[in-house]
Amino acid sequence: MNYLKMSKVRHVLGISGGKDSAALAIYMKNTYPDLDIEYYTSDTGKELDETYKLIDNLEVYLGKKIIRLAGAENSPELPFDHFLKMYGGFLPSSNSRWCTKKLKLDPFEKFVGNDPVISYVGIRGDEDREGYISKKNNIQSIFPFRRNIWSEDVISKVLSNNNINKVIEIFNTLEENEKSIRFNEVLLTPLSLSYGLHQKLNQLLDLSVKDFNKIVFTFIQSTEYPLAKESSFPLVDNDDVLIRSDIFRILETSGVGVPEYYKEVEFEVNGKKGTYARSRSGCFFCFYQQKIEWVWLYEQHRELFLKAMEYERDGYTWIQDEPLSELIKPERIQRIKEDYIKRTLKKNKSQSHYLLDILADAEGEGCASCFI
Repeated sequence: MNYLKMSKVRHVLGISGGKDSAALAIYMKNTYPDLDIEYYTSDTGKELDETYKLIDNLEVYLGKKIIRLAGAENSPELPFDHFLKMYGGFLPSSNSRWCTKKLKLDPFEKFVGNDPVISYVGIRGDEDREGYISKKNNIQSIFPFRRNIWSEDVISKVLSNNNINKVIEIFNTLEENEKSIRFNEVLLTPLSLSYGLHQKLNQLLDLSVKDFNKIVFTFIQSTEYPLAKESSFPLVDNDDVLIRSDIFRILETSGVGVPEYYKEVEFEVNGKKGTYARSRSGCFFCFYQQKIEWVWLYEQHRELFLKAMEYERDGYTWIQDEPLSELIKPERIQRIKEDYIKRTLKKNKSQSHYLLDILADAEGEGCASCFI
């Protein structure tokens, strides 16, 4: 007997402490108030105070407890310190992200267990990344901010050449409209080396997001995905696309507020003025930070920077080519700021009120589990 078919579907949304996941929680509460969503956050014990403040503000707005998950629950040490000791002082890096697995993913998968779960992910419509997709078949990711709300694995199945006839049968059950003939033509066109999955997907979405969603949802009913248990799904009729400016607007108008670390701080070097901020949530010593963000941490939260320095020993450093003790030398800070100003000017883009575009470019780097 299929366990997923027997169990009630749980709807969950992870709060990373960043702007996107916070805005998604607000958006889902306001847009789909009838969905019984469980909110959770994975606490590493090494977050900025602004992160905890955001979570507290969200709890008030949502009127619901945000469940705190933690790795190494029975350890007397903070989660990160517990696992750092277990790894013999080996600091996490982009090539060895044990922090993501031990502090974020493992607690999450323990939290959901074997229950069928819909996990809502705050990747925006102006981002080109997929985000975390669980390898467990009881967890299905949905992306409400994107035009395409479905995960890559679902799209691959629906638009597979092997399923063309099945998808056409589903399409024929939909109400006809002026775009039906072209929609049918696109569905019948097989994938090939010259006609890829994303090209086909985008053509269908251009014709009708809602019709495409109806096809996918109906297709899912014959699969083992958690949504196969649901007779309806309100996001099928969702064709919203939310971008960065929408995220800040949601946070501001809700009263939850934008985390302070996103707000630009002015600095001056050699008569030239610039501004810096943090581009991400996550641990204060996150190894995905740009060097200008490390400088920001040193100048805005010096006590946390010094704690980050204490972790660097036995040849392990947060930055691959430079220990933090070298980065904070006055001449090095000056050079980092000068280079940053030059790169900012070179971008020559309009700037967010809260976050430089050059920092925004860094959002796509790193673990979606931490930064969304």
